[in-house]
Amino acid sequence: MSQTATHPPERVARTTVRDVPLPGGGVLLLVTVDNGSPSPTTLGPQGLAGLAATLAEVRQRVHGGGVAAVAVTGRPGMFVAGADLTYVARVAARQEAAELARAGHAAYGMLADLAVPTFAFVGGAALGGGLELALACRYRTVASDVTALGLPETSLGLVPGWGGAYRLPRLVGIGAAIDVILDRPAAHRTLSAAEAAAIGLVDAVLPPDGFVAASVAWAARVVAGEVVVPRRAPDGDLAWSAAVARARHRLDATSHGSRPAPYRALDLLEQLRPDPTVPERDLGEPDAAAAAEDEALADLVMTDENRSAVYAFGLVTSARRPSEAPDAALARPVTAVGVVGAGLMATQIAQLVAHRLRVPVALRDVDDERVAAGLSALRTAVQRQVAAGRLAPDEGERIIGSVSGSVDVGVFAGCDLVVEAVTEVLAVKRQVFAEVEAVVAPGTILATNTSALSVTAMADALTRPERLVGLHFFNPVAAMPLVEVVRTQRTDDTALATAFEVAARLGKSAVGVRDRPGFVVNRLLVLLLGVVLGAVEDGTPVEVADRALDPLGLPMPPFELLQLVGPAVGLHVLTSLRADLGDRFPASPGLAALVAAGTPLVRPAPEPGLPRRVDPAIQAAFGRGTAPRDEAGVRDAVLTALTREVGLMLDEGVVADPRQIDRCLLLGAGWPWHLGGITPYLDRSGRSEQVLGHRLLPDGTAGVPR
Repeated sequence: MSQTATHPPERVARTTVRDVPLPGGGVLLLVTVDNGSPSPTTLGPQGLAGLAATLAEVRQRVHGGGVAAVAVTGRPGMFVAGADLTYVARVAARQEAAELARAGHAAYGMLADLAVPTFAFVGGAALGGGLELALACRYRTVASDVTALGLPETSLGLVPGWGGAYRLPRLVGIGAAIDVILDRPAAHRTLSAAEAAAIGLVDAVLPPDGFVAASVAWAARVVAGEVVVPRRAPDGDLAWSAAVARARHRLDATSHGSRPAPYRALDLLEQLRPDPTVPERDLGEPDAAAAAEDEALADLVMTDENRSAVYAFGLVTSARRPSEAPDAALARPVTAVGVVGAGLMATQIAQLVAHRLRVPVALRDVDDERVAAGLSALRTAVQRQVAAGRLAPDEGERIIGSVSGSVDVGVFAGCDLVVEAVTEVLAVKRQVFAEVEAVVAPGTILATNTSALSVTAMADALTRPERLVGLHFFNPVAAMPLVEVVRTQRTDDTALATAFEVAARLGKSAVGVRDRPGFVVNRLLVLLLGVVLGAVEDGTPVEVADRALDPLGLPMPPFELLQLVGPAVGLHVLTSLRADLGDRFPASPGLAALVAAGTPLVRPAPEPGLPRRVDPAIQAAFGRGTAPRDEAGVRDAVLTALTREVGLMLDEGVVADPRQIDRCLLLGAGWPWHLGGITPYLDRSGRSEQVLGHRLLPDGTAGVPR
């Protein structure tokens, strides 16, 4: 496929071949795929053409004799990260997408059809088209430290279109294939080397040091017949259909038809199930299967879902390099950290800091009982991770030993950074900072984990207000990738640079935001919940309100989200934002009554992994409003309110660019990739122009029509 002028230059993945003699005679032809740069190796049309040309030469040599095996590998630490998404996002015609699909099948098909044993030596990330390249081989080795194996295409609005939909279920079984193709991408999770071996995706897990040499030695034993790799029996017709039907049921309950790619993937899996009356090549790919994948991929490349998901992927993967951060050289070295509070958020922050920064952490609260409870909770959390194999035992002991507790504020005297994580009451936080400032050094950076209160108001009580910055973590702290770095008008570059540097060292993606009520994530999520509650206060049945946002495919229904946040916390933040920003944040006497009574909002999930729906019994708490809405009416009210709020946030300078709002929602609220965040959806649906009079993003961004 030729590359047109509308596409940026492709960082071409080049292939080289070298002969590796085998002990038993003959040679192994080792094909290496690499783009010659530190960036992930991806395959676009030029890279696929080069791979195909190389494999054509390899095929000729195999036919000529003397070749005992062929293997494919990448550079150390990287196999192939998949298709070139930058290219895919700019494909302008379906025919061009179809050509890209066929080019992948043409290259991989040559590898699959070679008349000698073929091997993939996977020493690093193998995602999407990269893992499909490995699947085109008969055998696979993987380095034990590899954590990024998977087929994430459905999270990008696509399907595995270079053989994955056909080959994977025949190798690992339909159930495991559905997990890899649908379930893990939905949660943005990949497979580790050990997990891949457990399902039969890879055949040998080898140490990363000397990985290629060890892989060659293992391959030589396979060629010599010393190692026989067993293969699982194929799934029967009934088991195959039942697994697909279960997956479709779960998809209906969670996605509600909001995105086509997972449904198309299930259609492919159903269509490509084995036919016991037709003999198949061993993990090969008949032409009809390749054609079905080509058609699906060509259709999906042209969808808004794909454009938005690729846009979201770009925002998420570039979030570790925040453009709004000051020069990192201005950051203060952090060799000891204090955490004020010993509650849930405080202990989670302390554990993360001790783990990632590898510095001593001083935890302080007002009485010994709270300190002891906090240290106990931290110890239990660490031990649970050790038991699950997510932490080595010695690392768990180091983390626990790094955190001390006290009721004496003087423990912060030697800290370079002190993070406040106490109750969300402004007067309490101001008192805390006054006490801390009295004992710390003049250069110590102070940070607040407030989720909605004014950082400026906290700073006003300080002698040195310029050193206070917001570090808003999300719960659970270890899992949520976003930190909102909140600046006041007086926050200096040293404090800001330190906050960004600490966030990066903690493995978080930071977005700089101005100190305005609720910042980004809470302001929009609480508004969404407030409008839903307002509709119920006006007489809308709770079950109607709970279903209203289903067509968007959000991570969970609104009442489940409110239950997860905590009804009391949600009410507090809603009340706070209403006081600060006005009555566009609706009051909810019904929620207040439910909080006072301690009433749960949702029923148990009908089965694991399915949404928890609102309990109809809570309707009685909301009274009898006289202006009920249907589902479309509630959805319209929510989207109109969100559009207006996004416009106001940009006018206020909460962030400088609407893409930062999308990044915050993607990373801090699990906003669906298929929507691209929120602003592409508001633009595509025409909502931005209806409410604000203009689009939020440049034309052509994330599928917004040019």
